[in-house]
Amino acid sequence: MKARKFQRGPTREAKENKIRKMLEAVDLDKKDTVEERVYKLEKGQKLEPLEEVTVEVNEEHVGLVMEALSHRRAEVLDMGPVPGDIGRTRMSLNCPSRGLVGYRSVFSSDTRGTGFMHRAFLKYAKHCGPLGNVRKGVLVSVGYGAITAHALVSLEARGTLFVSPGMETYDGMIVGEHSRDTDLDINPVRQKQLTNIRSANNDENIKLTPPRLMTLEEAIGYVASDEMIEVTPKSIRLRKRYLDAGKRKTMSKKPKD
Repeated sequence: MKARKFQRGPTREAKENKIRKMLEAVDLDKKDTVEERVYKLEKGQKLEPLEEVTVEVNEEHVGLVMEALSHRRAEVLDMGPVPGDIGRTRMSLNCPSRGLVGYRSVFSSDTRGTGFMHRAFLKYAKHCGPLGNVRKGVLVSVGYGAITAHALVSLEARGTLFVSPGMETYDGMIVGEHSRDTDLDINPVRQKQLTNIRSANNDENIKLTPPRLMTLEEAIGYVASDEMIEVTPKSIRLRKRYLDAGKRKTMSKKPKD
């Protein structure tokens, strides 16, 4: 009887390298980002679209809204009580369009759904400069495979998670927002070491906070210049421009243009 030959499949490391090469095949040298396309030059001066914004909020939310909009380069033109509505404040502001991308969900969260915001294009004006500290740092995955509940339990204290157990991740994928201003590399696929005392069934009793899921508009307003968005029919994922942790560290030390 003729012996049957078995062909060995690709190793896990080979699969990781294949996925990494596919993701990095994107032209990462393009600087024509969504944010840069709205700019235009006039007489050698860089201009950007400016919007007129009107908000109505409860008095206890005025501070939060003004702080958030100040980081987005908004300028307050007028502020006062809403006639006939006790406890409500109306503000009129001018704000660059790039600063308002993704802000609607933040506004809704800050005002507990009680705020009203209307925005309309005003004109092109001189570039206002870089935005302020709009968000914190991010939690970046350095593992490949299925995310485990065991790993997420210890990571919840680090910040807000964007993923849940069972989801697939890879090196360079953003899995959460750090509680501090710096990025943090983490391993969300870490398995629990099984012994004769502890068993895998204990993971069924783990309770995690529901992850924060973003819409495409929120993701566009959230990502930084060194980050990218992956959009598929089933999900929206965030990732670093450079997936390898060593390359990210090297590129962060290079002077910016």
